[in-house]
Amino acid sequence: MHPSTYSAPSRNGVAARAGSLALTVLAAAAISGCAALGNSHSTQTMSEPGTLASPQTFSADHGQWPSQDWVDQFHDPQLRALADEAVKDNPNLQIAFARVEASRAMADATRAALYPNADFQASIIRQRFSETDLFTGTPLAGSWQNQSRLQFGLSWDLDFWGKNRDALEAALSDDRAIEAESQAARLMLTTSIARGYNRLAALYAQRDVAERAIAQRRDLTDLSRQRLAAGLDTQVETTQARATVASAQTDLQVVDEEIALARNQIAALLGKGPDRGLQIARPTLLANPTPQLPDDLTIGLIGRRPDLVAARWRVEATSKDISVAKKEFLPDVTLTAFAGLASLDPSKLLMGISRTFGVGPTLRLPIFEGGRLRANLKGKYAQYDIAVASYNQTLVDALRETADTVTSIRSVDQQIKSQREALDLSEHAYSLATTRYKAGLGTQLTVLNAESTVLQQRRLATDLQARRLDLQMGLIKALGGGYQEADEQAEKAGKASTEQGTRG
Repeated sequence: MHPSTYSAPSRNGVAARAGSLALTVLAAAAISGCAALGNSHSTQTMSEPGTLASPQTFSADHGQWPSQDWVDQFHDPQLRALADEAVKDNPNLQIAFARVEASRAMADATRAALYPNADFQASIIRQRFSETDLFTGTPLAGSWQNQSRLQFGLSWDLDFWGKNRDALEAALSDDRAIEAESQAARLMLTTSIARGYNRLAALYAQRDVAERAIAQRRDLTDLSRQRLAAGLDTQVETTQARATVASAQTDLQVVDEEIALARNQIAALLGKGPDRGLQIARPTLLANPTPQLPDDLTIGLIGRRPDLVAARWRVEATSKDISVAKKEFLPDVTLTAFAGLASLDPSKLLMGISRTFGVGPTLRLPIFEGGRLRANLKGKYAQYDIAVASYNQTLVDALRETADTVTSIRSVDQQIKSQREALDLSEHAYSLATTRYKAGLGTQLTVLNAESTVLQQRRLATDLQARRLDLQMGLIKALGGGYQEADEQAEKAGKASTEQGTRG
């Protein structure tokens, strides 16, 4: 080529070529990073409710899901007050709520990585300059100087690959999981209060049975004395009758002990001392009809049981952690800039000639990490598999808990019907035995046997009624207690959790 025909490349052309080269380097780095990911992958897939057979167990009754004010359906204002007090004062629940606040703070801290970071620095340093360094041969060599600096700095991770955004989504998913876990803790607490309160009601009913037994046995003792005076009985029957009174009083004392222990338990759930339990009046719980199951029970549990919601958000969080771990293999580009004033003469620091500026990108590309990045990615896949397996187990447990409770409710309803008939017949038999004993046609042993049967049936009646209420409270817990996840969150988590299983 003739020298006259040659022209130097323009600055724009050089810049364009430099930009192309930079993009080529980034693309090559991205490809090489992806190639170095290794063979880590997930081994677990999330279970779909439809794959877990349950239509025969959960028949469509066109019922309703529990409401958030489910406590009110038992028509006991004291129970409502106790539940509200527990939510307000229980230490374990306050810990759960504090964890929610902490997780939100962590999410906010993670969000900060999406924005530029600005800072201001001011410094003054007394420094001796080396005689053999940069200032050799200058007046500064070997001298002491006051170096002053005022500088404003700016840095921004450009997040080309979305690593910071994925980290934020992981943090937000963790926050939602912890929020759901706090609601699960709240539901556990309120149902524990209700079930403890129901036990207290059952113990009071048992106390009524014990007091009635004492009254009956005292009547039997009086009758035995009358028969002894008439020469129809011996001292043996009278002594035996008195012994049954003492035995019934022992039963009453045992029930009183259990009542005191139940009060202590409720007081502890309230986060209060045992004296708080002494203030609890006798419960007035009312039985409710057999609950009707909602039609979409199996599918609906996913968004209505807080423990299931939390487990699903854990899966979502770990899937995003995998994405972050993968992008650790890719180069990071950070744009930095600074502007300020710097001077060796403090009197000239604020003059225009002391201005200093700088701007430029910083590229970081991992080349050799000793296997740290691949190990981290492998660990994230393992955490994802743990989260998926935990979700699957939580789903199975939720269906089992619901099925067990529904089965028991149906069985107890039938037991109550049969037991009522047995109680009526046993009371009639006891009345006949007592009448015959008064007339001298029967023995005291026959009366005592008939009475034992009556007492057994009365205790069974109170136990069945208490168990019926306890099972209904258990079903409310199994169905989520009125909790319902926001639809948009549920949809997002459902999509994300099913996508990650195909990644790798």
